[in-house]
Amino acid sequence: MNSDLGPALGPTVTEMLAAYRTGRTTPSATVEAFSTAVAARGDDGTWITVVGRAELLAAAAALEARPDAMSLPLYGIPFGVKDSIDVAGYPTTLACPDYAYTANTTAPAVQALVDAGAIFVGKTSLDQFATGLNGTRTPHPIPRSVYGNDMISGGSSSGSALAVALGQVPFCVATDTAGSGRVPAALNGIVGYKPSRGLISTVGLVPACKSLDCITLMATTIEDLDLVFDIMCAEDPADGWARPRGARYDGREITVGLPDLQQLDFFGDAAMFDAHSVARLSLADRGLLTTTVDLTPFLEAGSLLYQGPWVAERLVEFDEFLIEKPDSIVPVVREIFLGGRRYSAVDAFRALQTLQDLRARVAQLWTSMDVMIVPTIGTTFTVPEVLADPIACNTKLGHYTHFGNLVDLTAVAVPVGLTEDGRPVSLMVIGPALADDTILAVAARLLGEGRADSPHPAADGSTVETIDIVVAGHHLSGERANPQLLELGGSLVEATSTAPTYTLLRIGTADPTPGLLRVPLGGSAIDVERWRLPATSLAVLAGRMPAVLALGRVLLADGSDVLGYVCDVTVQTGAQRHTVDDISEFGGWRAYSRAISSAHDTSIAAQEIS
Repeated sequence: MNSDLGPALGPTVTEMLAAYRTGRTTPSATVEAFSTAVAARGDDGTWITVVGRAELLAAAAALEARPDAMSLPLYGIPFGVKDSIDVAGYPTTLACPDYAYTANTTAPAVQALVDAGAIFVGKTSLDQFATGLNGTRTPHPIPRSVYGNDMISGGSSSGSALAVALGQVPFCVATDTAGSGRVPAALNGIVGYKPSRGLISTVGLVPACKSLDCITLMATTIEDLDLVFDIMCAEDPADGWARPRGARYDGREITVGLPDLQQLDFFGDAAMFDAHSVARLSLADRGLLTTTVDLTPFLEAGSLLYQGPWVAERLVEFDEFLIEKPDSIVPVVREIFLGGRRYSAVDAFRALQTLQDLRARVAQLWTSMDVMIVPTIGTTFTVPEVLADPIACNTKLGHYTHFGNLVDLTAVAVPVGLTEDGRPVSLMVIGPALADDTILAVAARLLGEGRADSPHPAADGSTVETIDIVVAGHHLSGERANPQLLELGGSLVEATSTAPTYTLLRIGTADPTPGLLRVPLGGSAIDVERWRLPATSLAVLAGRMPAVLALGRVLLADGSDVLGYVCDVTVQTGAQRHTVDDISEFGGWRAYSRAISSAHDTSIAAQEIS
């Protein structure tokens, strides 16, 4: 496998918003770039319907002309929607041309995004009728993973995962009945979040199994998921499964349940077993306690999904079409539908009783843990392997995901690296229903992201006093010094930018330190993050400060004046010799680091070619 393959580093939602706010780009430029990127790849199986370039530019221009545009929480953010969810004026096909219809209304969950300023750019591919976890069950071109080597993209939300992993959009709306929002995320090295059933309205979704279906999200950061989910999460009275959101994570200690490695199945994939074992060892470094948990009742519940009468629930929606146009259905999907007819009402009630017993056993396990972590997938497959044995491969892909909705869980798939032969490795963080905020907090730790959680209570029950600090370089989320903030109880408040009165300096050469310097003329807006820390942590942080930096006041784009890292007086006045370069043109330390990394990679490639 070629380890140089993998997800592209497209801008995140928060990075796009910062770029719009500082005038570095516009929604029009963003949708123009999207259209160009999609056209360049051709019909690669990512999209079924793409909004035309002229229409996208018109939508972006209309948005830019709004007087309240900058106040919209998703202003100018492009996103795709799985082609089983309605968007008014566009076809809903479920990857079956003979089934297609043009929707008259937009699903409420999607409409909430549009109302927040997001720009719908198209409908993404899926396994036909959302029946499958592998992405090959389609009359359209079969999509491949961004890791290449003919690896499947996973399904049924195959196109949604690819659109994000290719960097074409920062997030996509997908669905998950048996793992459709998690398996393709794992196979493409991104984050796939399946909320608790009922938190996002499924009105406007063509159901696969209506009692289990969830609308889900795919992105590259938990920060983006938090922002988008907050907009989509609403108790819809028209959705019979709707329920209110659970409590927010309050910062307390988290215990992770880990099944014994002997209970985990990697289907003979030794490289995946090794990579998963290594990933588990890092949990303690993330401030997580662990305990052993029995996976048996979860797996027993999962076996009910495709070995029980839930297959028949698909016929509630598709039986009439199966009768009238059986040849319009992909053969393997048609056989699955036909198999649903063999179950009786007695079979259904017997399975429901078994499931209720399993739910009780699972509920008892949550008394000893807050979340559980398992592999998202135990192995990977190539397209030829799936086509040669479609049912067995699909069953293995869903080994750790099938039980999720049956026993009413929430889950998020998190990329954690590669196998030794260059394939993606993903951990799945699972929690009981309505523990969504807790699993996202754990996922953020796995990714090295800060996250704004509720402050820790003091021993006497009072709230700990906090202080905000602005960071612009190595302390940014995911950067090398960010763990210092997390260890001190820090949480991310927001990704933002300075007022346009600063320069960003690179101080030193061998191991450069970035520093903010406020200037009277010719300044720029620099991307920064605002973090919140217990006030008692400030002295510790100051003691670790590089000699070329100091604590000072930083003026942000919103006019607030916040404590932050700035250049020391010796840098400002030149009192000591420092090698200093102005890198403000990049707009921030991350953008500068990416540019340098890209230039380095290009140089290496040129040497190899020559």
